[in-house]
Formats: sequence, structure tokens, C-alpha cells
Amino acid sequence: METNEKVQCLIIGSGPAGYTAAIYASRAGLKPVLYQGIQPGGQLTITTEVENYPGYADGVQGPDMMVDFEKQAARMGADIRFGVATKVDFSGDVHKVQIDDDKWIEADAVILSTGASAKWLGLESEERLNGYGVSACAVCDGFFFKEKEVAIVGAGDTAAEEALYLSKICSKVHMIVRRDEMRASKVMQNRVLKTPNIKIYWNCETEEILGDKKVEAVKIKNNKTNEIQEIPVSAFFVAIGHKPNSDIFKPFLEMDDAGYVKTKPGSTLTNIAGVFAAGDLQDKVYRQAVTAAGTGCMAALDAERYLGAKES
Repeated sequence: METNEKVQCLIIGSGPAGYTAAIYASRAGLKPVLYQGIQPGGQLTITTEVENYPGYADGVQGPDMMVDFEKQAARMGADIRFGVATKVDFSGDVHKVQIDDDKWIEADAVILSTGASAKWLGLESEERLNGYGVSACAVCDGFFFKEKEVAIVGAGDTAAEEALYLSKICSKVHMIVRRDEMRASKVMQNRVLKTPNIKIYWNCETEEILGDKKVEAVKIKNNKTNEIQEIPVSAFFVAIGHKPNSDIFKPFLEMDDAGYVKTKPGSTLTNIAGVFAAGDLQDKVYRQAVTAAGTGCMAALDAERYLGAKES
């Protein structure tokens, strides 16, 4: 394999974790090169209003916030490029990353911040109304539907947790469960079942999300009776899981069963020296912009220490 370029610090991914890593790495003189990946700006570019990120007193649009992050990283000196990492080779001391199935880059330190992608149902209306009442993050967007009726689809711990969160701020939560039981742990199931303003629709699947410019209702079908029902709601939350964007790292990095990259507790260190993981790629618990930015900072500091120790 022919190497086309050699860099000191390479950052893969451009959400809050990647851009924050680029800001810190630039300030540390690591001359970072950042490839933005398939979705420049990450998951925040498909959200609308962000009200829970510190420093934006009046809130901010997700895409605008990511433009701010990118501008700050560029101003610090980060080399920000379009391109997708398509293959990696972490077998040697110098790490190699292939960009766009073509160019190979060698890097002394690599920060991975490729994030995770929400799993979706695959409905046209879900895509069309994404950001207009359709969301994959109740903690991010539930506040906008205070005192309103909302629907959530899912049956695992995340769905149960998000339904409980929504029940505290919304007047009613309509929970759509595909089977006649939930996958969530017993304790979470019991909490959901005991919450008076959560109504569960067993054996039901979402047929369509209704609304022209915003969510107005959800159409569901009972798998056993074939009964079709329309439930008026102001928002539709999808909680059927996330998939970390980690496939290309599988030959080299330790991961959990769901594909999240394992990091040494309290750090961003992976099982490969000189490779660091930040953001939703390694965080399946919090998954917030502010926590992703925090781990991006940690990754840059970890990389700086690693490179400093190598030189001494």
C-alpha cells in the first residue's frame, strides 16, 4: 500500500467530538488534519433547535452550531477536508487510514469521532418530518413538546427511559411496541407500566406519520387484529437503537456487542496505542453534544501526551 501523505495527528469525523479535538490539537501544535466523513457536522446537522448546549443563551440551530464549531477549528489552524475514511490499518506503530477508497494517510496519532447513527423505521414521512416533530432523541427535543401528547416507538431500555423522561414533561406518551412484550429490563418495564400518562400499544407497528409541515398524528396497525388507528400527537420519537459507525475499525479495536469502541475508563485510549476514540462512537450512555465535545477535548489531550512521550 502506497502512502500518499504523512501527518502527526489525524481526526476522523466532524461532530462536536471531532471539531473539539481539532481545536485542542491545533492549540497544542499538533497540526491536525480532520476528515469530515459522510455527514459533515454529524447528527446535529439533522436537528433544528438546540437549547441545551452551554453558551447559546437563546438556543441555536443544530447546523449553525456545527458551522460555528468548524469555523473555530479552522481559525485555530486545523486542516479540515471533505472525505470519508474507508479502511484502516492499525497493525503497525504508524497508523494508516484510507480516504475515499483511494488515498492512504499515515498518522502518528489518530482520533476517531465517527459517531453513531440512529436507527430509523424507514418511512418516507419519518424522513420528511425529521426535525419537524420527528426525533431520535427525547432528551434533546422533548422539551419543545411540553404539555403536549407525543408518541414513541421502541421496546428496549432506551425506549423505556425516554418514555419515562417524556412522561414528566408531556401530557401523554403513546408508546408503540411491536410485540406483546418489551425487551427492556424488568425494572424499567415496571416503571413504564406504573406511569399513568404512558399508554402502551402492544403488537402494533407504525404505518405512517401524518402531517404536512409538522407532525400531527401517527397511524398504527395492530398486527393481531389488523385494526388501523390514528393517534393525534405533536411529536414522534424513534427509540429503536443507535448503531455506532465503527465497522471499518472492527479488525483492530476492542468493541462491545453493539459495536461501541471500548476505551480505558476515564480516558479516550483504545486497545491500540496512539488511537483514541471520542463521542458517540464510544459513548452509548449519554450521547449529548456537550459530552461528545468533552471527550473530543480529552482525546486531543490524550494524543498530545502520547506524542510527547514518544518524542522524549
